[in-house]
Amino acid sequence: MARYFKTILSFALLLFASCQEGGEAGDLLGQWRLADSDTKYVSFSGSLTLFRSITEGEVYGKFQHEGDSLFIQCLSIHGYPRDTAIVENSFGFQPFGDIRLKIETLSNDKIVLSKGQKQWRFRKY
Repeated sequence: MARYFKTILSFALLLFASCQEGGEAGDLLGQWRLADSDTKYVSFSGSLTLFRSITEGEVYGKFQHEGDSLFIQCLSIHGYPRDTAIVENSFGFQPFGDIRLKIETLSNDKIVLSKGQKQWRFRKY
């Protein structure tokens, strides 16, 4: 029964995301490719985000954009360890459930995010 609930919840999350048409995403709306990578993408729609690595999988999260700050809480519907690995190891965003980033640059075609001395550059895809 719990397995079916998780499956229904994941489909409901997808349906909810598709109905929001951008909503709170504002300038973040859309799909962004990590610079220097052809396999890593982040998408923003409404208040949801999707981390997608073509080689490793995808993970959903909720985000909040406040001024020059971006707060992300990732969700692992099935609780797979690979979900955490995709976000923390592949993208380098930590910790999985409480990511806090500074938005250095946000334009129509470029996002630059930072945390401490680390920086991530994305291009609109």
